[in-house]
Amino acid sequence: MYLETRKVGKSKAYYVAHSFREGDKVFKVRRFLGMNLDKLQISKLRKKAEEILWAEIRRYQIIANPLKRELDQKEIAIIRALQDKISLNVEHLSKKDWTAFTEAFTYDTNAIEGSTVGYSEVKDILEKDNWPKDKGKWEISETYGVAKAVDAIRNTKEEISLELILKLHKICFSNSKDFAGKFRPKGVDVCIRNQYGDVLHVGAPSDRIKPLLKELIKWYEKNKAEYPPILLAAVAHNQFENIHPFQDGNGRVGRLLLNNILIKNGLPPVNITYKRRALYYKALQIYQDNGDVRPMVELILAEYKRFYKNM
Repeated sequence: MYLETRKVGKSKAYYVAHSFREGDKVFKVRRFLGMNLDKLQISKLRKKAEEILWAEIRRYQIIANPLKRELDQKEIAIIRALQDKISLNVEHLSKKDWTAFTEAFTYDTNAIEGSTVGYSEVKDILEKDNWPKDKGKWEISETYGVAKAVDAIRNTKEEISLELILKLHKICFSNSKDFAGKFRPKGVDVCIRNQYGDVLHVGAPSDRIKPLLKELIKWYEKNKAEYPPILLAAVAHNQFENIHPFQDGNGRVGRLLLNNILIKNGLPPVNITYKRRALYYKALQIYQDNGDVRPMVELILAEYKRFYKNM
């Protein structure tokens, strides 16, 4: 931390600042102390400002680091053993299976984000082009969009990239959001609160979205040969949600990204259900707070068992 002084006309503005490297870029955070301060005033204000900045830096370090520590071989073996209990391979899924998954995923993933289109209505829209008259056009378009995005992850050869992330967002929201396929612009930040006004999550600053996503992609490429696919998918999804690169639609793109990684590694896709959204949010919160990915891995395994139990 260092004191930064700037001339503003005939006055002086004082800041506490800190610079740090993230990937191939250097970032600086700072907090304004005041104008034309004497040494005693600076000393009093600086201590509190440094506490606030360190708290901010620690929070972004969590966002920047997919896992606080690399897992040891015992931990990897436990997750791999759990994953091996999944008897299905993605190649085992029939056309009928894919239709069932697409309809269920489209309903649940949109419902988690507030869509009022019911499951039977999703089936009518996708199978018959039959639009419910009491639903908004944006809900109808996002039903089609998510279903098309499922087709996209089935057919793409990419596992994770900036281009794929933007493409999935555009497919989902091209007819409902004017920022479809675009990361949050400079100065647009996100803050998620619960019904009581408590802050649950603050996304990364807009100027750090691309560097953080690139770090996530590097982490994936580094670890994909060693870590089980479910672990890779869970970390990529949770980290994507931490970064929160879009103004809206992060949850849906994040769950598509999770499934793309599973599919590319030979596993069937998983549907996080609307009924289990509380467990889903809790798993995300635990990861955000301390980097523990196990609750998300356990939820994925439970949803696998539920969806594919009769196959």
